Amino acid sequence: MTTPPAHTVAEISELLESGASTALDLTQFYLARIASLNPRLNAVLATDETGALDAASASDARRAAGRTLGPLDGVPALIKDNIEAVGLPGSAGSRALAGSAPTEDAPVVSRMRAAGLVVLGSTNLSEWANFRSTASTSGWSALGGQTDNPYRAGRNTSGSSSGSAVAAAAGLAPITVGTETDGSIVSPAGVCGAVGFKPTLGTVPGARIVPISSRQDTAGPITRCVADAAALYGVLAGHEISIRPIELSGLTVSVWRPDGLTEPAAGILERAAELLAASGCRLTTGAADPTGPFHNAEFEALVAEFAAELPAYLAGRPGAHPQTWAELLAFNRADDTELSRFSDEIFSLAEQAPGLDSDDYRKARDRADTDAAQALDSIFGSTTPADLAITLTNLPAWPTKYGQADEDHLSTSSPAAVTGSPSLSLPGGFVDDLPVGITVLGRRGQDRQVLDFAAALERLLPPRRDPDLG
Repeated sequence: MTTPPAHTVAEISELLESGASTALDLTQFYLARIASLNPRLNAVLATDETGALDAASASDARRAAGRTLGPLDGVPALIKDNIEAVGLPGSAGSRALAGSAPTEDAPVVSRMRAAGLVVLGSTNLSEWANFRSTASTSGWSALGGQTDNPYRAGRNTSGSSSGSAVAAAAGLAPITVGTETDGSIVSPAGVCGAVGFKPTLGTVPGARIVPISSRQDTAGPITRCVADAAALYGVLAGHEISIRPIELSGLTVSVWRPDGLTEPAAGILERAAELLAASGCRLTTGAADPTGPFHNAEFEALVAEFAAELPAYLAGRPGAHPQTWAELLAFNRADDTELSRFSDEIFSLAEQAPGLDSDDYRKARDRADTDAAQALDSIFGSTTPADLAITLTNLPAWPTKYGQADEDHLSTSSPAAVTGSPSLSLPGGFVDDLPVGITVLGRRGQDRQVLDFAAALERLLPPRRDPDLG
């Protein structure tokens, strides 16, 4: 079968419905593509060939019998390797979890399989979802190594859902799933030229996903277009969703220009604003400090939540060892790879963190929530609030280095992350050959509005450009 480098869900549906291809053909194609390109990208941590081929054959049998499971039946997908799935490591990138393979699917994976999606494998990530060191390098894990940017070798991938974003952008699977606590879906999507959607907290089940904090953690889609993000989000959330036409004329859109913007990246945001204005949107100006996930109260609250939730998760995972903070710290120090790039001082902080019933924790979480709510209000405006807001997701990808925090990281994710509100990054343009994303922000529960608006904005912006992978 001759196929293009990658597909959208609509293209796959057409191939399957017309009989021009089968789910088995597509699955074999993407497994071969992973085998060919992953040595350069290091985006996929593990594949489940037997499970994927069996699922594809079952999809073809259903289609032949006239009883498909829906529009995503037979579509290949990848999931982040902190999500439990039978047949895959579910390791969070740590060698500590490499020996306790999941015995059950996470609910999000069960929903994917029930919709007929073919789970090809799992993606590499920043180890422990980038919550092990304040000097960590995004995209690296002891189990999976360093994920590389598909647009320029040696450039970083940002966030912790790095493998999912690279896999989507490079066409290693049509759709992928990432997770976010603060920025780990939208940021790698922006840096890697993909669409990443962080939904309203609680709309996607979080069980059997290695946690940082149930107050902020959520799974969400990373894809090549907004329509595919909507379709996959519908599966993850348990109800079918498709993009609806939206009238831009008359919408009020706030433009948040955070501190730290530099040219020519800032020009991409300005161009998006101009295109919206030309389409009839009323533009307002938002303002908020670009507070990142290691900013004061939020960081203190996340450490305390991580301290309580990770050991509880490990205690409920069959065969998981180590389980306590002391055991995890000892494991890292006894392992040749775990501390080879940066340390694990967040683990040390977690071991000493106050309990969730302490005044110190409650004050930190209350302050984080208050600051984030005020920031979101400042972005949307309090007198006549905007319907939606846009900002820049990222600056161009920086060189990957170890032993220091990611440089040139633009923190615009926290107001949505801490308040549990939806945010979506879509490709906005390029600085040289490196992608820059535009983030769409909504209020809690505005997931449909964010998706519909992002699809309309996507049609105005320059089309995304595939990376040149030879």
